[in-house]
Amino acid sequence: MEFKQGDRVRIEKDGTVYEGRVMPSTEGHIIIKMNSGYNAGFSVDKVKITLLEKNGEITNGDRNGKSQNGGKEDKAAEEEMPEPGKKLPKVTILSTGGTIASKIDYRTGAVTSQFTADDVLAAIPELKEIADFKGRVISSTLSENMDPETWQTLAHAAVEEIKAGADGIIITHGTDTMMYTAAALSFMIDTPVPIALVGSQRSADRPSSDNAMNMICAALVAISDIAEVSVVMHGTTSDDFCEIHRGTKVRKMHTSRRDAFKSINFLPIGVVDYNTGEIKTSIDYIRRGERSLKFKPGMEPKCALIKFTPGADPEILDYYINSGYRGLVLEGTGLGHVSTKWIPMIRKATDAKIPVIVTSQCLNGRICDRVYDTGRDMLKAGAIEGEDILPETALVKLMWVLGQTDEFDEAIEMLSEDLGGEITERTLK
Repeated sequence: MEFKQGDRVRIEKDGTVYEGRVMPSTEGHIIIKMNSGYNAGFSVDKVKITLLEKNGEITNGDRNGKSQNGGKEDKAAEEEMPEPGKKLPKVTILSTGGTIASKIDYRTGAVTSQFTADDVLAAIPELKEIADFKGRVISSTLSENMDPETWQTLAHAAVEEIKAGADGIIITHGTDTMMYTAAALSFMIDTPVPIALVGSQRSADRPSSDNAMNMICAALVAISDIAEVSVVMHGTTSDDFCEIHRGTKVRKMHTSRRDAFKSINFLPIGVVDYNTGEIKTSIDYIRRGERSLKFKPGMEPKCALIKFTPGADPEILDYYINSGYRGLVLEGTGLGHVSTKWIPMIRKATDAKIPVIVTSQCLNGRICDRVYDTGRDMLKAGAIEGEDILPETALVKLMWVLGQTDEFDEAIEMLSEDLGGEITERTLK
């Protein structure tokens, strides 16, 4: 029989039935991706192949049979959004793409961003018991393509939904740059309701996908009392609980583990027990309705994060100074140091009214440029101590501050203050 990549087929071999999508295959063989997420290969002359679905159209071979997933997959795909209930909280899902909104492209075997917010609800029916959901697609992109302009578009959409009566916001987002977006929203929006960013490390049709659990936990946070911008992701590699991270204190710390996100220099706001749905908090947080909605958009994209390395040429700073950049973040060593050769360039930047914030490559702990002569000289050159702020958060904060004011002295004052939980008086971890 004829089959093509992307077709869904049933394969019978030695009394065992396999169902799945056809992957790229060599001549004389067929490779399918089964519902479990695993691939299986067969010689076409040794099996019976029945075509179930071709290019999204169900064939006669499957009209009276079961789909791969016992009929659930087709039902979920056709199911419409539930009618809004009268008693459930109203939650808006703002979709930006990423792995949580991705699936396998069976023509190529690659993961592509294809799902809308409606697809997420259809794929995770448990969500209907938590809230009445409204979905908006803001973008459909992998997170490496996010930028300050998109952050502002997303913030505008969140504010619109809050003004329209949403009791909580969920933002589906790619994991690689989610901490940047979380920080940006934390600075731009004083929110009276929860705003929970969520993603997944593994797409929905792969084994051990974390998308359903993460999404359900994010929904529980969205209807909770935690009126902050947070990131909700797996707390361990098991399906036991998700951690709730403050948007300015979180970082992706592993390329592929399901518990990749960790709070740095701070405790998580709390955890969501996946089995019971219970939320347990571990630190104080801003509560629902505690503050009124304030929106402070504006981002200056001409800012840079520069990692110092031994022997690095200070002319690196000169490039940014002469290229019209308005702010610089230095990721220094240990307590926040760079080579003494860099200090004249720091002075050149600050004399040109370009703020320079110093952070640490160590991530954990806080910087102190008053211990050694190098640090003291950096401060004399006009550098700002970043305390225990993360380098990525410092960059986003710098962009936001320079989007609020053109006054150098005012910007320096704002950058030295804790504006969104990014700087703490003492390190808790």
